Amino acid sequence: MRHLVEPGTRVVLSKIATDSIGDYANKEDGEGKLVKDVERLADLQERLYAENRRAVLIVLQAMDTGGKDGTIKHVMSGCNPTGCVVTSFKVPSEEERDHDYLWRVHRAIPNFGNIGIFNRSHYEDVLVVRVHNLVPERVWRPRYEQINRFEEFLVDNGVTILKFFLHISKDEQKRRLEARLDDKEKLWKFTASDIAERKLWDQYQQAYEDALSLTSTRHAPWFVIPADRKWYRNLAVARVIVRTLEEMDPRPPSSNLDAAHVTIS
Repeated sequence: MRHLVEPGTRVVLSKIATDSIGDYANKEDGEGKLVKDVERLADLQERLYAENRRAVLIVLQAMDTGGKDGTIKHVMSGCNPTGCVVTSFKVPSEEERDHDYLWRVHRAIPNFGNIGIFNRSHYEDVLVVRVHNLVPERVWRPRYEQINRFEEFLVDNGVTILKFFLHISKDEQKRRLEARLDDKEKLWKFTASDIAERKLWDQYQQAYEDALSLTSTRHAPWFVIPADRKWYRNLAVARVIVRTLEEMDPRPPSSNLDAAHVTIS
């Protein structure tokens, strides 16, 4: 599948294009196909919800301005909110800090029949934690294998996991940050921490390369999605989700009801 990180391979982000548009001729071509995928995803989600035996977990990670919110807005726009839950992981609360780092994540795993979307995730504990030296390496280094085992456990118990790294260039991030400063309606998205985090770009790239390389597995693969062009980012993510759900082939439960003999007065 396109953009898949093959398990066991080493990811070098500088060698992966951020502005690819795949096999699509132009934006209009891609957006037309996205409309069809959104419609198809809505149908598949309804079937998954009715089946109520399995769940899908979508993990979104990116550098600041990478487009996590935009991806959710556009790709999942046709889904019924009843069966689609978004969880955003921010700085851990006091209660969350009183537990292991996976505790808050396990609580947010989607119910059977649902699609769960993580806007940031448990991977922050090998990314932000590592880059900012919040814990020593002897603490965060074993977490790659702990995460692999955790995700394998989820898969073994009916949760299909898809992980997307939305890959933007440093120049594109600069343009998007400047756009926020220039647009009063988007200014609320800009914080001083955006500038501070940008100065750590190289450290984050290295941390992401390790996370992608060490935790893309057969049971929970990573996809590195070129994200400089928002329309292609949305389409590429939608394509993977739709194809995965089609392979799962969720089916509503059968019924012994003979509708021909039911009278509604």
